[in-house]
Amino acid sequence: MNAFFLAFAYLRFHWGRSLVLVLVAALILSVPIISQVLLNGSQKALTERAEETPLVLGRRGSQLDLAMNALYFSDDRAEPVTMADADAIWDSGLALPIPLNTAFETNGARIVGTTLEYFDFRDLEVTRGRQMALLGEAVLGARVAARLDLEPGDTVVSAPQNLFDLDGVYPLELNIVGVLAGTGTADDEAVFVDIKTSWVIAGIGHGHDSVLSPGATQGDIVAAADIVEFNRITQENIDSFHFHGDPASYPVSAILLVPNDTRDATILRGRYLDPENAVQMIVPKDVIGELVGRIFRIKSLLDAVTLIVGAAALAAVGLAVFLTYRLRAREIQTAFKIGARRGMILRLLAAETVILLCFAGMIASGIALAVKSNGSALVSWLLAG
Repeated sequence: MNAFFLAFAYLRFHWGRSLVLVLVAALILSVPIISQVLLNGSQKALTERAEETPLVLGRRGSQLDLAMNALYFSDDRAEPVTMADADAIWDSGLALPIPLNTAFETNGARIVGTTLEYFDFRDLEVTRGRQMALLGEAVLGARVAARLDLEPGDTVVSAPQNLFDLDGVYPLELNIVGVLAGTGTADDEAVFVDIKTSWVIAGIGHGHDSVLSPGATQGDIVAAADIVEFNRITQENIDSFHFHGDPASYPVSAILLVPNDTRDATILRGRYLDPENAVQMIVPKDVIGELVGRIFRIKSLLDAVTLIVGAAALAAVGLAVFLTYRLRAREIQTAFKIGARRGMILRLLAAETVILLCFAGMIASGIALAVKSNGSALVSWLLAG
């Protein structure tokens, strides 16, 4: 106890040097812990959501891009399919199709146009406000609402896919009517709207100002080319909104499929095996399973690199401690002259090392706990990016 008392007094007196050693050691200890937490969290987030999603229909191409976009609303998006593909699934009676349109975003959050069946499928509950019911209404994921400090009654404005794609795309002011309960999934980072609202953003649907002047009659209507298109849906103009073209041709980024049973799922998969078909059907569990397998093959290499870097960093800390002890040679000689034995000196140095490592361990544990508590948010952000 005397050795620890003297060691702590010495470290407190030289607090600057002690602090640097503690922080460096804490970072060295926390790096492998953080990597394990994030890898395990990624595996859990990837596999759980994929296993909960039986089938996904989308444009033929990269199966991984389709799965990541449909499950995690990532930026990697293939060419859209159409509502005709969703109607074909519905007409077959083999599965429930849930269309997703993820072409737009707002304030760094993905706008997901879908139907109310999606909320039942993902067990999403509104904790504040109500569920969307009208054109132009939006429901926010928990983390989006917290990050943007938004509540029911506020508004957000949609953004185009990119700054050079403005043809037919009008920023639309969305009325926030509800906030979802947190789930620790990609749904927390999304802004949900009715799929028809997403088509309004795309320019497929729009409303017009009245072409009747006050006191005029239907016979006095004179249409002009400069009729103003709304970028805000209100009680006054909602009835004027309409859509152009065949509804079967409207774009859909992906379609989640909920088969009635295993037999129906097998029949559906068989119908989309033809490689000449422009539409493909994937099993997210298989696609994400391959991705997870690759990640954990890389993990062994990452562990080896972490071990080497950690060993080198510990060696550097050990060298710093050794040089510190060398600089204290006169102090140690003075301790010998006043009667301290060699064993006592070693106990003092060992006590200092133990105290430094204890503080470093506590800081490393705090960092690991912070990463673990926010692991789902970090993983969702990484997957979406």
